[in-house]
Amino acid sequence: MDWDRLRIFHTVAESGSFTNAGARLNSSQSAVSRQIRALEESMKVSLFTRHARGLVLTQEGQELYNTAREVVLRIEETERSLMESKERPSGLLRVTTMVTFGAVWLTPHLEHFMSEYPDIDIKLILDDEDLDLAAGEADVAIRLHEPEQADLIQRPLATFHTHIYASPEYLDRKGMPIRIEDLDQHDLIAFGNSKVSTLQNLNWLVELSTGKKRRRPRLEINNLYGMLHAVEAGLGIAVLPDYLVHNRKKLVRVLPDVEEQPFNSYYCYPPELRGSLRVALFRDFMVRQIRSESNIL
Repeated sequence: MDWDRLRIFHTVAESGSFTNAGARLNSSQSAVSRQIRALEESMKVSLFTRHARGLVLTQEGQELYNTAREVVLRIEETERSLMESKERPSGLLRVTTMVTFGAVWLTPHLEHFMSEYPDIDIKLILDDEDLDLAAGEADVAIRLHEPEQADLIQRPLATFHTHIYASPEYLDRKGMPIRIEDLDQHDLIAFGNSKVSTLQNLNWLVELSTGKKRRRPRLEINNLYGMLHAVEAGLGIAVLPDYLVHNRKKLVRVLPDVEEQPFNSYYCYPPELRGSLRVALFRDFMVRQIRSESNIL
């Protein structure tokens, strides 16, 4: 199979039109179209269905695209590895993690990494739902749960703990709970987003049993950062991850001996980035930073 035509086919499939592909390849629309037509004739299959709004892959075209994409990704990774082996680390690293962990803990720590490696640029993508690394939506992910994609390389990072917190103003007004039963008389704040299964363990406060039925939360919020601000504002008591609270002067740990099952975190990336120096350096950085703060996570 002619590699040049396969490369052009891959670009057309990702661009959705001959015009856009031509712009990316610095070639004319007619030249790109001729190459695709020649590839189809040589393989005796139709690779695209032509529509007024663009091109759609046929079943045969999709099969060829899947293979071409794997080849392109491996070539790009080989190029990165070769460049990184000769030069100091450089280029863009796209990192994804949950919104609150990325905004509250990771972002302030990035200064250390970026100072140490000034030629590595970071694109931080914060999303409470997992991005698809295999589809190229990010390079690496810091997951606060066991990854569901079995084909990813997974490296354990740390174990995180959660505890019950309230503001001093709230405790002055409602009193400090001494026993689990006392929670029945308090305003509870719960995480209210069933789509983010990662955070459902934060609702163990309303289910903490004393033989009675499930407690009714006074306030539900579908964002962990919003829960933190609600607790700081004195609206009630909530379960929060310790990493989110450790530098917040306005919060008090309630029932400090009560803790549910902690949760693990993982550093994940697709197999094609196994040899990437940027990925390895950022992994080592994360391990160092988390270990240095293990007493507050």
